[in-house]
Amino acid sequence: MTEEHLCVSLVPLFNHLDVEDQRKVNGLTSHRVASKGEQIFSPGRENQLVILARGALKVYQLSTSGKEQLLRIVEPGGYEGENQLFGAANTAIYVEALVPSEVCILRQTDFTKMLEEYPEIALKLLKINAEKSLRTEQQAQFLTMEKVEERLGTYLLDLSLLANSETIILPMKMKELAAFLGTTPETLSRKFKMLEARNLIVRDKKKIMILDRDAIENL
Repeated sequence: MTEEHLCVSLVPLFNHLDVEDQRKVNGLTSHRVASKGEQIFSPGRENQLVILARGALKVYQLSTSGKEQLLRIVEPGGYEGENQLFGAANTAIYVEALVPSEVCILRQTDFTKMLEEYPEIALKLLKINAEKSLRTEQQAQFLTMEKVEERLGTYLLDLSLLANSETIILPMKMKELAAFLGTTPETLSRKFKMLEARNLIVRDKKKIMILDRDAIENL
């Protein structure tokens, strides 16, 4: 699989362009291989967009006490740093490789030149960024819920709604999902078992089947 395919055609921001235009965009990016635990994006660095080709990235911020708060997991085709491309200063966001990963990096100066040639990309970026902001707001709402089972139930129902199916696949590992919901893996495991014991869900590793939507909503 070529770098061109990995870094451009998997990204919603660019895959609407024809092949020739994708080649032009790809020519502006630099390719990088990151080892597990390597920090790719952090406050104080040059403004840039990080596109994930292979692997997995975690996006987090630090509390005043230095505790890590997971914001999201980036999977292949995802990216981070779009706000910085428009000049916003990064004061709190960190991106780290969860596993050995391949990324492509687009600098702000090159991105600005690209928008002059492809103004339609700016419109698509605004739409995708709005959807991303909505997910961040959703997480903030989760954390206002007192009970972990409320957060978990709401999260599962939201996934079901997005998938338009009663059967869903968890996009995160238990550790990452626990951090996302503001709890521990042990507590999250107990809450899953509780939902299963009440016959509200059937769980097979990451595959979840919702059996009683109304009961979950009433948690």
